[in-house]
Amino acid sequence: MSTKGKILIIDDEESMRDMVSKILRRENFYTKGCENGLEAIKLLEKEEFDAILCDVRMSKMDGIEFLKEAKKRDYDAIIIMMSAYGSIDSAVKAMKLGAYDYISKPFKPDEILLTLEKGLEHKKLKKENIELKERLKGGYIFENIVGKSQKIISLFKTIDRVAKYDSTVLIVGESGTGKELVAKAIHNKSERKKGPFIAVNCGAIPHDLLESELFGHMAGAFTDAKKDKAGLFEEAEHGTLFLDEIGELPSPLQVKLLRVLQDGEVRRIGENISRKVSVRVIAATARDLAKEVAQNKFRSDLFYRLNVLPICIPPLRERKEDIPLLIDHFIQKINQRLNLKINGIEKETLKYLIEYEWPGNIRELENCIERMMIMTDNKWLSTSDIPQEIMLKIKPSKQLIPDEVISIKKASKMIEEELIKKALKKTGNNHSQAARLLEISYKSLLTKIKEYGIE
Repeated sequence: MSTKGKILIIDDEESMRDMVSKILRRENFYTKGCENGLEAIKLLEKEEFDAILCDVRMSKMDGIEFLKEAKKRDYDAIIIMMSAYGSIDSAVKAMKLGAYDYISKPFKPDEILLTLEKGLEHKKLKKENIELKERLKGGYIFENIVGKSQKIISLFKTIDRVAKYDSTVLIVGESGTGKELVAKAIHNKSERKKGPFIAVNCGAIPHDLLESELFGHMAGAFTDAKKDKAGLFEEAEHGTLFLDEIGELPSPLQVKLLRVLQDGEVRRIGENISRKVSVRVIAATARDLAKEVAQNKFRSDLFYRLNVLPICIPPLRERKEDIPLLIDHFIQKINQRLNLKINGIEKETLKYLIEYEWPGNIRELENCIERMMIMTDNKWLSTSDIPQEIMLKIKPSKQLIPDEVISIKKASKMIEEELIKKALKKTGNNHSQAARLLEISYKSLLTKIKEYGIE
């Protein structure tokens, strides 16, 4: 039978070591004891432990000195300090030196078990987070596009292939799927990577200004044309011009764009001569352009000219296995940008976010994670941090009481567990305060925490 973990108990009182060891062994932990820090360091050179329970006051090497040595040696075990002489000062000092937590003697068996189990779960989450970061480094990021699903790996291969050629590309995908990221990836993998990458949203610029933006104008061509101006085609010379929301391009400009793609020449407004340009065009749309062609809403000749190399980006709901990777990527990115220190996301919370359909795709997911990180009071994102408007739209299977649960007894337990989690969250895991909020005794709360396996 496997144990819950290997625990080292460091205390100069044999009776204390024996008592703690009995408590832990009853709960299926493997334990060993040492009289002081020096003895513990010798043991740790030969044997690894998951957690260390260490007294503060000891002869030869006390707990604080042991912590300093442990920090130098970078032990994998979490360290929880124990002391009958506990004070705020020594607790703060211990935490600064790397202790996970601090408990004062005398302590109740449930108190030490809960602290230990919470610490081991924290260690496990930290390890998983590190492994996830390593996996991200190991090939799941491709030109800032994150994923490991079959659909996204297929997309990576398509980008690699089309980047080698100068043909026009039409990227199709819902809003927020990362069409511009794909366009940049194609540019960066192409022979034009040393040239400029210029992006323009055809739907964001007024139609009467869009022609001037794309093709440029000569001084005096219209009222506000005070001087000659090069258009974006000329500015993108030897590089890539990304035309986002190409379906918004008005019909007269569709004709002019077709001419540029056919002849490789642009003519500024008010100019009689054409200028040669060497630009690769990548277009993108969230619309069904083939359908719009059939309805005479988009020129068929331009569509076929753009659709030489089509790329379809899958929506996030079709690549849910990428959500954990994306969330970890966003946490790292937002931590750096906003100077935050969020460690990661709890497993249960991740299940909720995977269940959500994400109609706004990756953009919505990133915005959600940023909001959660700013609003949380904890180091790990939890279910209570998920915005209410998202929680309300998550499928019933992930709601508090699943549809298949009819039993009042089972439903009551689910509600009770959720209320305990909320109380602990609100009080910063202070059991006494949480018990008062829940209107139950401290002892009952500890029993229920253990029963539900709440960390």
